Amino acid sequence: MSAPSDDISFHVATKLGFHRLFQYLMGANLNSSRIRMTTPILTSIVPGAGPLHSSAYFVGLYLPVEFQASPPVPLPELNLHPDRWPGHCVAVRSFSGYARDHNVVEEAEKLAVSLSRTPWGNSTNHPRKNAYSIAQYNSPFRIVGRVNEVWFDVECRSAGVETY
Repeated sequence: MSAPSDDISFHVATKLGFHRLFQYLMGANLNSSRIRMTTPILTSIVPGAGPLHSSAYFVGLYLPVEFQASPPVPLPELNLHPDRWPGHCVAVRSFSGYARDHNVVEEAEKLAVSLSRTPWGNSTNHPRKNAYSIAQYNSPFRIVGRVNEVWFDVECRSAGVETY
């Protein structure tokens, strides 16, 4: 399930998108179904695709397996969209602390530099080669030991890797 956002800040887009997704999980759907939380919370970022050439953000989460085949329909005012993500490969860089506007771009740049020295250096398979996602695994109330990741979609076949 994903929540698109027109906000110009990663932090604000993630916060507002997550709030809408949380309402959905707590029963703001046509079935009034309560759905258990999964991790990570993913914020996909497409630089330059938003208003005034800012980034466009899509905040999403995976639904538990029992809801994947037929997810409850979200209430219309939440502006949520069901997603189907086919098997794919991602290059990952982990980082700690809170994911904020100032450090997510820096972490994405570090992953890009690292990838440039591998067979996946030019194998991004996203329609926008500079798009990436930030995966956040912890509650905002957890202060230490936080785990975040930056993800780049990469072409698996070019490096002989199979998807599952």
